Amino acid sequence: MSVSIHLAQFPATWIAVTGVAYLLANALYKRAHCFPLLNPVLVSVLMIIGLLKLTKTSYTVYFYGAQPIHLLLGPATVALAIPLYTNLAKMKQYFWPLCIALLIGSVVGMVSVLIIGSVLGLDWHTILSFVPKSCTTPIAMALAKEHGGISSLTANAVIIAGVGGAALAVPLYHWLNIKHEVAQGFALGLASHGVGTARAFQISETAGAFSGLAMGFNGVVTALLLPLVLSVWAYLYYL
Repeated sequence: MSVSIHLAQFPATWIAVTGVAYLLANALYKRAHCFPLLNPVLVSVLMIIGLLKLTKTSYTVYFYGAQPIHLLLGPATVALAIPLYTNLAKMKQYFWPLCIALLIGSVVGMVSVLIIGSVLGLDWHTILSFVPKSCTTPIAMALAKEHGGISSLTANAVIIAGVGGAALAVPLYHWLNIKHEVAQGFALGLASHGVGTARAFQISETAGAFSGLAMGFNGVVTALLLPLVLSVWAYLYYL
């Protein structure tokens, strides 16, 4: 009996594998003094991919075994309402600055992809797949598919945006001397959705709360503005 078939008979194994991989990656991250490229999410993903390759296990088998963890994403997202509620006064205080940051950040996130993709000579379908990269995965994939992108490619772009933001955000904050927790958290959630929000909670509860707020509203704003941005871009591009 092959290793992959044996593991398929014990699907709960993959729950343990996922948990252990993250714990090991997190321990490595702390021992390396939070070196950005050793982000726990990135390292644990690479570890699991390596194990799947080594055991010749398909992603379908892995996902079936680790599905209970996937099902916890819903309750975890709803639980973000708790820190949001505790920071309600700050949200009212920074309402207009956050609205402006949300609008500018969402538009810049889309337009930057259009510009970079065009400069690199990517085909239109590929560019469309990358444009909603800063949204959470379900929204990004739906938007890409609706506008002619490749949803599977979008999923990869979303993961890269999330892990990249989580890995590089804190060093960038130190470099740019950004110390305001509201600004740190909101920027992470706006650019790097769920993975960025998880990283923001490691900074502070306030940063995590505002990251969750940005993640939620950016999905809505991107869905509303994407058709307009694409129409304006097409008009200017073919002008």
